[in-house]
Amino acid sequence: MLNSILIFLNLGGGEVAIVVLIIILFFGSDKLPGLAKGLGKGIREINDAKNQIQNEIAKGTDGFKEELNKHTSEIQAEINKAGEGMKKQLEEAGSVVKEEGKAIEDTMK
Repeated sequence: MLNSILIFLNLGGGEVAIVVLIIILFFGSDKLPGLAKGLGKGIREINDAKNQIQNEIAKGTDGFKEELNKHTSEIQAEINKAGEGMKKQLEEAGSVVKEEGKAIEDTMK
């Protein structure tokens, strides 16, 4: 990971050493562990907050998903019911056409 950061910043080994030396001079060697600890704690808190937000979003969308699935099922049932009604009407129309066809054949004979 450090390597990818160094590539991103386009820093070489000498430049990194100078930056580290400046940090040590600016903060002092006795404050560096506390600084690193605080930085790590801050990153951990950011990750915890990110996870908490993701969980809240997931909880918030669960009800929406259930509602959407419910409505989708209801619509599918209505479509199936309408399809069955249309099929029944087509079968009735087909039988009427057959009967009329037989009646026409009988009158033609």
